[in-house]
Amino acid sequence: MRDSSKKVRIIVTCEHGGNRIPARYRPLFEKDPAVLDTHRGFDAGALQFAHELAKATDAFLVTATASRLLVELNRSVGNPKLFSGFTHLLPAAEKEEILLRHYFPYRDRVESFIREAIACGSHVLHLSSHSFTPELDGEVRDADLGLLYDPKRAAEAEFCRAWKQVLKTRAPDLKVRFNYPYRGTSDGLTAWLRTRFPGEIYAGIEIEVNQAHVHTGGAHWKAMRRMLIGALPSTGQHDASSFRRESHAPSVRIDRACDDAALT
Repeated sequence: MRDSSKKVRIIVTCEHGGNRIPARYRPLFEKDPAVLDTHRGFDAGALQFAHELAKATDAFLVTATASRLLVELNRSVGNPKLFSGFTHLLPAAEKEEILLRHYFPYRDRVESFIREAIACGSHVLHLSSHSFTPELDGEVRDADLGLLYDPKRAAEAEFCRAWKQVLKTRAPDLKVRFNYPYRGTSDGLTAWLRTRFPGEIYAGIEIEVNQAHVHTGGAHWKAMRRMLIGALPSTGQHDASSFRRESHAPSVRIDRACDDAALT
């Protein structure tokens, strides 16, 4: 799709926003309740950043606060990591119940918004808020910020390059890496959505913030959030030229021409 007159709508999501466990499943965690407060239980800081990012960009926001140890919203059905070591031995019927109550409603809400926005004539920019532990299995992660995307999708690559460039100018010491500490094409919500929507109308970016900044807290973490949001590629343009095959600086704007009652 090469129609630069189209607008871009933004959706911000947070798959690992909390560590809540429904009461009926809490006995599964009685032997190791502290795990819920670790990076295995949720992405520290990701929910707060998602809310502020959505507010700053006037985006549609979808978040989850049930722990990823209940069910992994950022994995596809069939992935062996869909259920954690705490839930994978549950009977099939209970797993299905978890999927019906927590997994499918979340994913369906995200996909429905994208489909409705496209039906209204817009392209969609999806920003998925995550954070990563500074050290995993003895390996220290060498980045402050990871931007995960599919290098084959022009709009995604251009958006990440533009964001990194602004950050490099404003915070030269901030280490921003592409497709780190995970590959943007690995199984996840954005990767799955790419199978549903072509790159000409959908761009999905996973934002991975090093939790060292989150745990520092206070003024530092607040300044970090402001800097990341303030460095976003321009939201002042009206077209979706970044979705074209040619190389243009990406632009994002919410399209209010369509009835937003259908998009909430």
